[in-house]
Order: sequence, then C-alpha cells, then structure tokens
Amino acid sequence: MLQIRFPSLPDIGSFLTGGGIRLPKVETHSIEDKPEKRARAIKHLLKANHINHSIIYNKLRFHNHTPHVLGSAYILGADADELNHVYEAESKHLEAWTDSPGEIARHDWRDFLGKREYIVLLASAHITTTNPDHRYQRAFIDFFEDQLVKYGYDWHALLDEFLLQGKEPLINNLIAGLGHPLIHLGYAHELSSRTIAIEALGLAACFRNDWHVYLDDPKYTRPSKQPTDSLFTILDRISHDKTFEGLLDHRGSDNIATILANESAAAAVLEHWNSWDLKNPKEQFAESQKVAVALLVAAQGQEKYDFFAVHLLTTSHAVRVLLPILPSRWHVPLVRQWWLFTLLVFIAQLRPRINIDTIKLVELDGRGWDFVTEKALKGRYRTDAHFVKALRSMREAGKTWGDANSFYLKAAVKFAEEFEGWGGFGPADAEAEEHENGGGGVRRYSGEGAGAED
Repeated sequence: MLQIRFPSLPDIGSFLTGGGIRLPKVETHSIEDKPEKRARAIKHLLKANHINHSIIYNKLRFHNHTPHVLGSAYILGADADELNHVYEAESKHLEAWTDSPGEIARHDWRDFLGKREYIVLLASAHITTTNPDHRYQRAFIDFFEDQLVKYGYDWHALLDEFLLQGKEPLINNLIAGLGHPLIHLGYAHELSSRTIAIEALGLAACFRNDWHVYLDDPKYTRPSKQPTDSLFTILDRISHDKTFEGLLDHRGSDNIATILANESAAAAVLEHWNSWDLKNPKEQFAESQKVAVALLVAAQGQEKYDFFAVHLLTTSHAVRVLLPILPSRWHVPLVRQWWLFTLLVFIAQLRPRINIDTIKLVELDGRGWDFVTEKALKGRYRTDAHFVKALRSMREAGKTWGDANSFYLKAAVKFAEEFEGWGGFGPADAEAEEHENGGGGVRRYSGEGAGAED
C-alpha cells in the first residue's frame, strides 16, 4: 500500500501529548495499478480533468471539485459508466487553462503565493488580489510538475518538501480557499494519485492567505481564561458571546473578513480558539468529527443545508486521512487549524443553534449504509460533489470510531433524505448560490433525464 511518506521530524510543541493522534491508516485505492475497468476509468478521467480544466475557475472564485466527486463515487463503488456520467456533468461547468504571464522557479516560488487573478470574494474571504496579471495557477502547476521530475516522480517526496519544509510551511494554511487544498490533499492519498497531489499543491499555493500566521506565529497561541476539552461547550459559549452581537446582519463568506477586521471580534475568536484544551487529542478529535456532522445536519434556522458548513465536514475527513501519515508534530496543529476554520464559519453563519436530537431521534426503519450509498450514487444529486462527499465523510467517520447509537448513520440518512440544494449564502455569494443550486439553467444535480429520482 502506498502512502505519503512525510519525513521523520522531531516532535515539538507544547500541545502534543503521547506522540500525537494515533489512528489507523485509511484504505488507499491505488488506481494507477488496478487493472479493472472502473479503476482505469477514474484514472483516465482524473488525467483528462487535469489536462483540460483549470483548478480554479469563474473569475478564480470556484474550485474544480472533479477529483472529489469522482474519488468519492469510486470509493463508494461506482462503476465506469457512473463515473463517466459524473465527469460529464461536472466538466460542463469548468474552464480551460489559460497561460500565466510568466514562469515560476525554485528560487522565487514563494514570491507568488496567493496570486491568482481578479478580486476573490468567495474562496479566500478577506485576502484579495486585484492585479490582472496574477494568473499563476497554471504556472504553479507547471512548477510543481517540473519539480516532480527532479524528485524522480516521487510525489511523496515532493509533498514532503513543499508542504512541510522551510519557514512558514504551506501545511499551516491548508484551510485557505474554503479548505479545498486540504480536501484535495486527502484525496491524493486516498486514491494514491500524483495528479491530485500536484493540484493540491497548486491550490495551497494559489489560496495562500494571512491565516497562516495563527499557526506560524506563536504569539497567537496563548493560555485561555476558560479552557475546556469540549468543542460543543465552546460553540455554546460563542453562541452567547455578546462580542458578536450586531456585528453581522447576514450569512455568507464575506463575513469572515468583517470578523477578523474587528479588533474585539478577532480577539474573541482567538480566545475561543485557544480555549480548546487538547488533553486527550485522539478523543477530542473524535468529538470534533461529531461536531462537524452536527454543524451540517443538526443546525437550526435554515431551510436548506448550509453550503459553508459542509466544508467543515469534508475538511474534517481530510484531516482524518492525513493524521496517520503525518509526523506527529503536525497532528494537533492541523486539528487546531481545522478548529480555527470551523469557528470562523460558525460565527460567519450567524452562530446557528445546534439541536443534536434531530439526529438522535431519526428512525432508521431498516435503512443502513446501503441506502445512503444508493442515494449518493444513483439519487437525484449524485453529481453534486458536496452532497456525495458529505455522505462519504459521515460513513468514514462511522468506520473510524465505531458508530455508537448509529449517530453517523442517522445523520447520513437524514441528510440524504432531506437534501434539496444548498443554503447559507449571503449577498456576496449570489452567483455561487446560483451555480451550486442550478439557477440560470445550470443544474448541479443529475436530474437531467438520466436519474432515477428526477
């Protein structure tokens, strides 16, 4: 079984206890080596996507989710025809590569971090670039592919070098761009794909923003006045924190900029972030995965499931994939990075009330994971990448921890049955809402005359 061979580094950091968070590795699907038809299909589709479609599109605000939805469908058991259908549906919305204004070299690659094109409203929140010459996503892909050759096509060594090495390493900013660099990196490992690994590095480079300072600069990590080991407790505290009252009047991605630009709000965010006392990191990571599910499935006050909350779940799954293969010194920092992303999204979405009973009281009536898989692969929304990824993330969490009281299964059944498109968008996200929910003739689900549940 192949894996990302991150280097053995000394364990440092006051947050680490007991050698990090020890979890078994997830199953790796070596699609490059398997001879069966569906493995060949996903291998060729991923390469076609990589060659033909940019990793960021629509004025560099939207992300290419093709590897995510193909990977999830494949792991859930999709056959070659189903994979081809998913690819055809997803690729309709993508864009071809455009040339960058120049090349990136080893001596100056960090000078171009965070540079794409246009003003980015959705993916990087408060970090924007306005120079129309900043079209460097293609240049970054070319650069990392050139470096891959120098590493003898060992993509594990490439990730070692460009994610973990040097001052302010890229790994400390994987939550930028709505966490898509982190999600992409998880799929690179699960599918053992150097193609996706290259794209993950490209996304991490393109969406680099100022959030990395919270991990890179130790001054932001400080003892809390009210430490607790429970994220549910912290979320309840945030819900009653008067610091955030009157600060926001709508949901949406642009709120994160407002939060971090307000001195009192930013200070409160850091206090809540630091109040998570990781005494037992493995147990608390387990709770964090339950929190990620609850924030998507059990949040109250919205007609549709929150588009931004689903990224908390899919990034949590990516963290779970990476923990067994990262040196232990990175375990808790990566989990804390996810927690920073989570609390920012929670506040930006107006601190929704979480009613966990809406999951606990679900009546399964004989429905199991086969029902969930059927919804993911053959249901109306089988080509909605976020829908399929969310269902698989819940299934994998159940596998990891053992599904006591069928919590993850009940959440997945509830989500699969009730899902009718995405909500949680604000005024600045109007085009994203139209794109994700099929407005203007764009349908993000597969009810185009070929679905079983049209």
